[in-house]
Amino acid sequence: MAILGEIRKRSWLLLGVIALGLFAFLFNADTFDKLFSKNPNVFGQVNGEDITRDEYNDQLFIMQQQAQQQGQPTKGLEEQAWQILVQSKLIKQQFEKTGLTLSDDTFWSQIQYDPIFAQNQQYFDEKGNFKVQQLKTDIEKSQAAQPEAYSFWLKNKKAIEYRMMARMLFGNVTSGITTSKKEAELMVKFRDEMANIDFVKVDYLEFSKKNNVKVTTQDLADYIKLHPTRFKATASRNIAYAYFPAAPSAQDDAATLNEINKLFLKGTDASNGAENFQNTTNDSMFVELNSDVPFIPQYVSPTQLPTELKDKIATAAIGQTFGPYKEQTLYVVSKLLDKKASDSTLSKHILISYKGAERSTATRTKEAAKKTADSLMAVIKADPAKFAEGLKLSDEPNAVERNGSVGWTTPESQFAPGYLSFLANNAKGSTGLQETAFGYHIINVEDKKSGAMTYKIAHLAKNIKASDKTENQVLTQATRFIQQTQGKSFNQFKNLAEKNKYRFDNPKAVGRFQGTLPGIGSDKDAEVIAWAFDKKREIGDTDIFTVEGTGDRIVAYVVGKQDEGLADPETVRDQIEPIVKNKVLAKKILEKINAGKYASLDQAAKALGTTKASATINVFNPSVNGAMEPKVAGAAFGVAANKLSQPIEGMTGVYLVVKKSVTTNKLPGDIKQITESITQQNSQQFTGALLKSLQDNAKIEDYRIDVWDRNPQQ
Repeated sequence: MAILGEIRKRSWLLLGVIALGLFAFLFNADTFDKLFSKNPNVFGQVNGEDITRDEYNDQLFIMQQQAQQQGQPTKGLEEQAWQILVQSKLIKQQFEKTGLTLSDDTFWSQIQYDPIFAQNQQYFDEKGNFKVQQLKTDIEKSQAAQPEAYSFWLKNKKAIEYRMMARMLFGNVTSGITTSKKEAELMVKFRDEMANIDFVKVDYLEFSKKNNVKVTTQDLADYIKLHPTRFKATASRNIAYAYFPAAPSAQDDAATLNEINKLFLKGTDASNGAENFQNTTNDSMFVELNSDVPFIPQYVSPTQLPTELKDKIATAAIGQTFGPYKEQTLYVVSKLLDKKASDSTLSKHILISYKGAERSTATRTKEAAKKTADSLMAVIKADPAKFAEGLKLSDEPNAVERNGSVGWTTPESQFAPGYLSFLANNAKGSTGLQETAFGYHIINVEDKKSGAMTYKIAHLAKNIKASDKTENQVLTQATRFIQQTQGKSFNQFKNLAEKNKYRFDNPKAVGRFQGTLPGIGSDKDAEVIAWAFDKKREIGDTDIFTVEGTGDRIVAYVVGKQDEGLADPETVRDQIEPIVKNKVLAKKILEKINAGKYASLDQAAKALGTTKASATINVFNPSVNGAMEPKVAGAAFGVAANKLSQPIEGMTGVYLVVKKSVTTNKLPGDIKQITESITQQNSQQFTGALLKSLQDNAKIEDYRIDVWDRNPQQ
């Protein structure tokens, strides 16, 4: 069942229609109070269609698998899972509205085009035919032999179906997008024609230096009302917090240095000082018992060593020690135990795996695997040329295509120890059988070459931690701060934090299922967010939180509460204030220009305190002396020659324009090429625009806050 196993390993490709990038929110409905009006099995609705608890948890499970496989955190995935489900429902609904269907036959005929299959040659035979029957057989066998793998397939099958619907829907819709010859000719004209203009510009920045303009909350609100779709907001909280890290003091640093010096020179209490790191005869055991960093037996290259050792290790003698030295948050003493040249080995193998072996999807027993491996080994020993034929039995993905090769490896490579041991102890040309946690390997050593010197080193390390005394001082500091700011305004909270140079931040729109707080990333982030969303919470409330393991303190303050609807103006001030300020400035400038009733650019320039300038502008590249001004380009081609335009509210200022002439600069590309290019560009843009339109106009209900807040212990 190598194919099904490969699907499981490559689950990161099965995240839904839209790849939105990264803690499980598994909710036990059986414990829910049945008196509540919300159904605990329904987390939301999209146009009346339920998003169920099982769907939500399945999507989170898939995303957790992806995060774990990529070594990424598994916290804060709830919102991304929700968005993927919403988009998937919208696509399915639109798919069905258009009369399209996804039958079982269609599913299996189209599955080869899904990214997880299309991008991997393992699923195709030598003639390029997709091995759909083998995939079906593997899945059917797994239902009884590997129920966990079968369950995983069912979860991901839904995501594959949504992707198929998206491809079919977008393919059908965009097939109707065409470009007429007239449209292409107009685009060519816009591309090639250049307007030569004289203009006067009242720059917003320069005007604001002499005309103080303050953007009020009402100004922001008015702008938001004009763009309701753009500023549609989900429930969020405006949270501010001061962070009090329990950083080790100078005394804590000195205490850690004394501790490691004692272990290095004087020895442990358990040995009554008889054994220390300098004289011990069992370095690995001494490190395991006394170090905050485990003993690593591998040989490493100089590039993998701490900076303190890199330039000294080549001339060091076996047994020589270095330190104590500081490496990030550690004090370290290092001892050279051995050194040897790192031979590189080129090898290939046939893997015969079994049920229960690491990463295995095989169904045979261990005994059956051993019997198969022994039999195949005997055949290859008698005729080495049979190795290539034996690769067909290998449980390693793509074994035949790769000729079983694992490439060049060194003793430091991240391979199974048994495999590396075989390579180290067998000469070039050797073939033999070796067992590892992955199964039985028939290994052939293809080549060997000498490499650079590598070193085996024992590191005795101690973390420089904050003492109880230091943690208590941090608690006192945080407690004093919350007492001083309780019942005070946000500005007083902020000013006191900044005055005392405490670490301060104010993310203005934190979502309920965001998972992490910007600038912190601690295990208390989710608790702070849940606290801020508590129905009893009021603006101005404060509380103190302790980060487990570090003793750091977070003092949080609720600045504002945003319910679902239009965004709170102050929450998006940083985002839109520059735009709104320019509009307020433009209004003042327009009033001044309209009052002046200028007859010429020279008259306008003199009255407005600016200068007349010239430029060449094009609709496709509407740049006026480095500033992108599409409205100016439109006016330049719209105004009659040598006539003064009406004031134009541009991106960087208000303009008055006179078009002197239009010239044509014919660029390469015939009408056919341009027609195809425009059609392709419009098709690409349409798919994203369609999905956004579906979401903007959908009735989306999110019940997660109600469900979760009534079950905070789950």
